[in-house]
Amino acid sequence: MAMTLSQKRQTFSVVRYAILTVWLCIVAFPMFWMVGTSFKPDREWFSWPPVYITENPTLRNYAIVWANINEYTKADGAHIDPKTGELSQYTQSLQRPWTALRNSSIIAGLATTLAVFFGSILAYGVSRHQILSEGRMFQLLMLRMVPPIVLIAPISLWYRQIGLLDTITGLVILYFLTSLPYAVWMSKSFIDEVPREMEQAAEILGASRWRTIWEVVLPLVRSGLVATFLFILILTWSEYLLALLLSKADVLTLPVELSKYQGSTEGRVYGRQAALSVGITIPLVFVGLIIRKHLARGFSFGMVRR
Repeated sequence: MAMTLSQKRQTFSVVRYAILTVWLCIVAFPMFWMVGTSFKPDREWFSWPPVYITENPTLRNYAIVWANINEYTKADGAHIDPKTGELSQYTQSLQRPWTALRNSSIIAGLATTLAVFFGSILAYGVSRHQILSEGRMFQLLMLRMVPPIVLIAPISLWYRQIGLLDTITGLVILYFLTSLPYAVWMSKSFIDEVPREMEQAAEILGASRWRTIWEVVLPLVRSGLVATFLFILILTWSEYLLALLLSKADVLTLPVELSKYQGSTEGRVYGRQAALSVGITIPLVFVGLIIRKHLARGFSFGMVRR
């Protein structure tokens, strides 16, 4: 028996929501596992079958990572100096999560702001005055496609010569340059959607070029620039390879700090890693909540035809 149009629509809707639900579970499971592991005691990290929801939640992982609490106490009877009765140096936390959080906030914030600011200026020039041809735009994007490992050796030598190795300034400059192509391309797509007639009308009414940009173009593309800002912020916030190889001791970012909880000496401390990962994720979630009203409009900008 042939299905009616309403039955086809209902079937399609059910199948669509079923697929979206499955996809949501796949995407959300790593977040669930990360948060769950951060509250698990040590014995449940490697247990089999795996413990999905612990019956013995603990804040010990957060205390060790973020409050710099000693991993062992005197009551544990481990790593105690027999002469002084104090905990030995090997039980003290050598990690610096708060320093890494401060560095990541400064580096990612400055690099993202500079990339969006200069990228939007270049994008306006490309969109309205064709200062770069289509071929040049693709060449600009190709700069972002170069594997970072190829650039590490020459950049490291150059940074050492000019004193930017292991500095916040050095990472900000590098993140800014590597993020600029994305900023230009994304900003241009939003500026292209603004009708030129609106700018021409403002100029006919006596507005200067800068006033037209500030009062006509910018309010219309603001949501798109916010979406661009969040996208680039996520990229710079989670960048690992460049931060690892261009920083030594003075500059430490959160991804590099996260990798220090797994090694040949301390083993794989999944609970500590999960607790730090939650702390890394919360700032991005917080920023997303602040600018959420702009994101929906920014990501859908240009989908509705004028």
